[in-house]
Amino acid sequence: MKALLDFVPLIIFFYLYKTVDPKDTEHPLLQLIGSAGGIDNNNILVATSGLIISMLVVYGALFVIQKFRLDKQQWIVLFMTVVFGGITLILSDDFYIRLKAALLNIVFAAAFLLSPYFMKDKKPLIQRLFGPIFNLTEKGWKNLNFAWAAMFALMSCLHIFFAFLFAGGKYWGEFTAFGDMIVMFSFIIIQFIVLRKHFKSPEE
Repeated sequence: MKALLDFVPLIIFFYLYKTVDPKDTEHPLLQLIGSAGGIDNNNILVATSGLIISMLVVYGALFVIQKFRLDKQQWIVLFMTVVFGGITLILSDDFYIRLKAALLNIVFAAAFLLSPYFMKDKKPLIQRLFGPIFNLTEKGWKNLNFAWAAMFALMSCLHIFFAFLFAGGKYWGEFTAFGDMIVMFSFIIIQFIVLRKHFKSPEE
């Protein structure tokens, strides 16, 4: 249930991005936040407004469901969305919301790479996440941790590619809404296939 809630803001973002006229400066969401809109990027501004509002609602619900707490990752995602989305709306410039996902994935990549040096037990972050599932050597955990960091770095590069380099950003909305999920799920499936011999037994 909680995992599904995380996708609601992205669905709302993609729907508004694809259905709003880029030249519509009178959209109710723009009027709600007191924005005059832009010249030909109002679909992105409206979608950003919907993203911020829906994330505040969804993460507010998760805050209650999770007994008045959010995970560190959820706080980071919420903070960066509100900050970069807010700057986008204030300046009517979609550069910042396009940049957000790239920076967010770099933050996650850095978190995985640096985790062995800052964790009290010196264990990689991935070992904390998948320790109950896999039985790996110390070198195995380091390699898997590096693989996850590389995956997030790759997603950051893909966001930059689709936002600023490929076809003038024409498919940025599609990749933002679905690209992360496709890359992430594909990576997880490959991970489980490669490590299938290292699953812990029920007794463990």
